[in-house]
Amino acid sequence: MTDLPGLDLQALATHLGTGPLTGELFRGGRSNLTYRVSDGTQTWVLRRPPLGHVLATAHDMAREFRVISALADTSVPVPGAHRLVEDTSVIGAPFYLMQEMPGAALRERSQCPWITPEQARTLSERLVDVLADLHSVDPDSVGLGDFGRPEGFLARQVKRWGKQLDASRSRELPGIEELRDKLAATVPDSARATIIHGDYRLDNALVTQDPLEISAVLDWEMATLGDPLADLGLLYVYWAGLGSDNDPITGGVTSLPGFLTADELVARYTARTGTDTSGLGWYIAFGYFKLAVIVEGIHFRFASGKTVGAGFEKLGAFTVPLVRQGLAAAHKEL
Repeated sequence: MTDLPGLDLQALATHLGTGPLTGELFRGGRSNLTYRVSDGTQTWVLRRPPLGHVLATAHDMAREFRVISALADTSVPVPGAHRLVEDTSVIGAPFYLMQEMPGAALRERSQCPWITPEQARTLSERLVDVLADLHSVDPDSVGLGDFGRPEGFLARQVKRWGKQLDASRSRELPGIEELRDKLAATVPDSARATIIHGDYRLDNALVTQDPLEISAVLDWEMATLGDPLADLGLLYVYWAGLGSDNDPITGGVTSLPGFLTADELVARYTARTGTDTSGLGWYIAFGYFKLAVIVEGIHFRFASGKTVGAGFEKLGAFTVPLVRQGLAAAHKEL
């Protein structure tokens, strides 16, 4: 039995009443830690907060568990939710167990030699359609009517991510105050409120090859009730990234032949939902700001020696380029 950073397998086995457990840490996660654990008969996926520097309201295991449980019988693909454990004495943090789903999170071009241009287009369309399906779910019908406070959502989001920035900042970040102020001064009126994912992107979905489909949407820690264009704007940011084939934001995947452009994603969403997306520029700018704060928070944890896994040392270099993209979007009409 080999213990993993952030996961005491023996303590977990005792709590679950199983035999000895084996486990592995999934690579690629930048926030909550995700592990595959097995007793040799059953296999689960376990999610827990990151090590150290857990900001208030972030990394909420109960929130993730509640939303995937609520969406189980909808058209939105989610893993089966097994058990939530909020007792921190078990492994040192709250956690939950969920079903292991087939497929892969596509983060890098090296994972995609099998994708034809036709498949890339189909996958692009399916990703947008799942987002549209999520935004069409009636929160009350799935027990999520009290899952958030839609009124004033966007203004609170700007303030919240500003506070996250202040709690994680340890260096000068040119332009970030200008972007925060610009967003705060131009908050749009939300036309409607839906369940939103809060971090919707290609590599937060599991993709199977045969048949080509999205088997599950993952990482619901930021889900709430709010303006659905916040999800669409952030998806645009993750899709367009910084405009480079070696872009760490997109991994270069979405620039492969056949994938829709970011503007084509927006057009499909508009057609599917009938939503007015003419003011999406603000949401894209906010998406860049939010992502810049997330990246800076990861840099802060890395600099403090509180990260697990590889690749964190490079992310801090992208905070300011994200801010620049956000400022450009804030001044552009789409």
